[in-house]
Amino acid sequence: MIKWFFKYGFVIYLLNTVLLSIESTFSLGYAIFLFIMILFCFLILINPKQIKLIIFHKAFNFFLLLNLINIFYWFMFHDFSDYEAGKYLFARGIQFSVISFSICHNYDYFKEGFLKHLTYIILVVILLGLIVDPFIFSGRYSGVIWNPNMLSSFSCIAFAALFLNQKKKTNFELVLLFLFLIISLATGSRGVLVGISLVFVFKYGFSTRNIIYAFIASSAYLILLSLKLDTSVNRFASQGLLNDRLLQFQYAYETLLQKPFFGFGLDKYAYINPEVVPYYLSGHIISAHNSYLAILVQYGFVFGLLVLGIIFYQTIRFYLKIDKDDPAQSFYLYIIIYAILASIYETLITGINEFHTILFWFSFGFLSYSIYKKEYGS
Repeated sequence: MIKWFFKYGFVIYLLNTVLLSIESTFSLGYAIFLFIMILFCFLILINPKQIKLIIFHKAFNFFLLLNLINIFYWFMFHDFSDYEAGKYLFARGIQFSVISFSICHNYDYFKEGFLKHLTYIILVVILLGLIVDPFIFSGRYSGVIWNPNMLSSFSCIAFAALFLNQKKKTNFELVLLFLFLIISLATGSRGVLVGISLVFVFKYGFSTRNIIYAFIASSAYLILLSLKLDTSVNRFASQGLLNDRLLQFQYAYETLLQKPFFGFGLDKYAYINPEVVPYYLSGHIISAHNSYLAILVQYGFVFGLLVLGIIFYQTIRFYLKIDKDDPAQSFYLYIIIYAILASIYETLITGINEFHTILFWFSFGFLSYSIYKKEYGS
């Protein structure tokens, strides 16, 4: 049982974010999240040899370094009574541990079988949504998920996992690709246009085929503009990508200037000080919607630049060293690049229980372990 949990703990953790993304199951999801955190902590404590073998594994040194930064920051700027900061410190540390254990104990599954299962799980979420609300073009579509942008994250990732697979697509898989694409656009998420475009760049590069796809996409773009819908294309044409984010960026920046060196604390991720927001915008401006500003507000420049430096260093390392012809490694690199781009307009890499965020950190662990196996053997 213990070994099984070490192998599939990450899968359970990731699936639980689906429950946390549905209003009616949020409380259940939060209870399961706490149970996973406590259970995994207990299992680690009764298996101390695993700490040395996995937590201190060379492939996961960057996780250890990020945890040490959090611990050092917490000791410097938080009290033991600061419950929210302590909860963030604990949850992030356990999250990295769950990821590391699952990769070490079940690497082949995450290389070969996981992406297929991930695609089908997201398909179930979408089909449930279509049963509850089949009218996908009557406004911004969200299905059973509480937020349209969150649903777009699910559907876009499923599209990428299936599309980047190098095997010849069956008719059923082609239908799934079309469904994931339509749902992604129906959510009205403008960021999904970045995600879908990036999939084609990953698959074909800047090739003649992509030029043809770009022409087809441009034709579809013009057709959608002629229709009075609320799709991603229509919202992008009328609002651009960042227009409604600019005020959020401004107030996040003003918040940062209040504590530029050491930030507001570990529990203040995606934070905007309500004192800098005008009264008439109170309740509307509540988050930075930019991961880089969010991290700097949280840690300040001294610690924040360390965290960002680790993220960008590892990303460049992955790009230079992974086997891009390997569909699994290509997909996990896609998850990272997409998150880094989306972090310009979303607070994506700072939280604990967001679907793409967890996949982002898992992709870091998987690619680092893949490089280690390539350089040093298993």
